[in-house]
Amino acid sequence: MERIKIVADRNIPFLEGVFEPYADVRYINGKEITREDVMDADALIIRTRTKCNADLLDGSRVKMIATATIGTDHIDFDYCNEHGIEVHNAQGCNAGGVMQYVFSALYGVAARKSIKLDGATFGIIGVGNVGSKVEKMARYLGFNVLRYDPPRAEKEGPEGFCSLDYLLANSLVVTMHVPLDETTRKMADENFFARMQTGSIFINAARGEVMDEDALMQAIPKFGAVIIDTWNHEPDVNEKLIDMVDIATPHIAGYSFQGKQNGTSSAVQAVAKHFGIIPLYGFYPESNEEEHEPVKLDLSGKNQGEVAAVFQYNYPIFTDDFRFRLEPDNFEKMRSDYQYRREIYI
Repeated sequence: MERIKIVADRNIPFLEGVFEPYADVRYINGKEITREDVMDADALIIRTRTKCNADLLDGSRVKMIATATIGTDHIDFDYCNEHGIEVHNAQGCNAGGVMQYVFSALYGVAARKSIKLDGATFGIIGVGNVGSKVEKMARYLGFNVLRYDPPRAEKEGPEGFCSLDYLLANSLVVTMHVPLDETTRKMADENFFARMQTGSIFINAARGEVMDEDALMQAIPKFGAVIIDTWNHEPDVNEKLIDMVDIATPHIAGYSFQGKQNGTSSAVQAVAKHFGIIPLYGFYPESNEEEHEPVKLDLSGKNQGEVAAVFQYNYPIFTDDFRFRLEPDNFEKMRSDYQYRREIYI
């Protein structure tokens, strides 16, 4: 039987050496993968930097695309469906890492700016894998939680969900956790920001294009704090906006050690099952290092300052903020060289 051929993003952790006993694997920087590279490939294992569309795939023999990410906006699903290409994404792989980012950033910036969080209302836009983990932590910390998620409300019924208008008008904290599609592109626009409370906190760790950056810059004076991890036109980010926000990071909210293990595991298992590589059906990257084990938190009875200190101890988010501000042109290098942090849980 002819060995299958795989083209893989060289920046996917824990992947090198996994398929080599069963396939010919070529590793390339994700953004540099070309049509010529994939012509004789049977499968692609990628991240968000590889745009999988007709320009890349036409004339190739690719039958499987596995992305080691939650997001799929870099993949043309209509094209793949028409050409019999199976697509797999790593749903929920980095949810724990993003949750940790949100609360380290929130409590960090609240401490710096003397914003009182006790008894506040926390608005979550998009309550999928990531949003659900954010919700669980918010409730654990005593926030009043508002949820906006039309697909879930339609499926489960309206109870427990609210309108976007109500969420924006009544939340001190508004955090975005929606996928990027035509219903969410530039969702956070001029009208969106106008409906938010003066002094409220806006967080985007979803996709950059769910917000209108020009509208955000106009609205920033009304906010108590703004925290941005994802940007329009990455990696060519808006340096003026970086200077205006309270925490700026280079799309690393989900970069936990466990999140990367989960993403690679999901992609490997999907490709293995597509091609019948039985020894890899249950693949999961191993780590023998205790320093990477998740940390269980007990925050009961702690005041806001103590909670902030615990979050900062486990993830000193301002270090990422400092580095990014010093070298915003090194957006991709900071991501590829990132030292994955270990997750927290309750």
